[in-house]
Amino acid sequence: MLRFENVGMRYGMGPEVLRDLNFTLEPGSFYFLTGASGAGKTTLLKLMYLAHRPSRGLVHVFGRDISVTPRGDLPPLRRRIGVVYQDFRLIEHLTAVENVALPLRFTGADRAETEAHVRELLTWVGLADHLDARPSTLSGGQQQRVAIARAVINRPSLLLADEPTGNVDDDIAVRLMYLFEQLNRMGTTVVIATHNEALINRFLYPILRLDAGELGIVSSRRGVTR
Repeated sequence: MLRFENVGMRYGMGPEVLRDLNFTLEPGSFYFLTGASGAGKTTLLKLMYLAHRPSRGLVHVFGRDISVTPRGDLPPLRRRIGVVYQDFRLIEHLTAVENVALPLRFTGADRAETEAHVRELLTWVGLADHLDARPSTLSGGQQQRVAIARAVINRPSLLLADEPTGNVDDDIAVRLMYLFEQLNRMGTTVVIATHNEALINRFLYPILRLDAGELGIVSSRRGVTR
């Protein structure tokens, strides 16, 4: 699913943000990514969802070496990756339903079936009363749930979530974790970057911990090799 070999990442001429990362994620695995603020979690996620190429080393995604993959071949790979961004990145002039439906519309899915599926998912995450609301009228936690629904609606091969429970209460956080687990059981590889120790302790998945740009595996119960 994903393999990093001696990967380093720097911005411009600055020091390396990530150093000598070597790990492999097996298909269908689920793990947490942790580390102090500034440790490099967001940069690592950007490498995973192909927003950046590494400064050195090799990144393989779905069996493709990203360093030699033509730019024109990247969009189909990205469409297999669901991303939950910390800043949500919802489209302001679209409703919640329209935002979540975007990934399915890009694949040419039937409009009626798409809308029914989207409404069901938004209801499940507690937004039944906000289906036609625009992002500016929603709270931070509500916008986060719309962003999560958009990331999972097309059952991606790889789901990357940056602090997906940071703006919701504990009950909703657990409910969202159950959603991620259900997606994982259907075959999606899931990576969740989080500071929420309560979730990490409740859901016993492997942990990748970044410390000053270097990666250590805290637990390897399932699906992660190095």
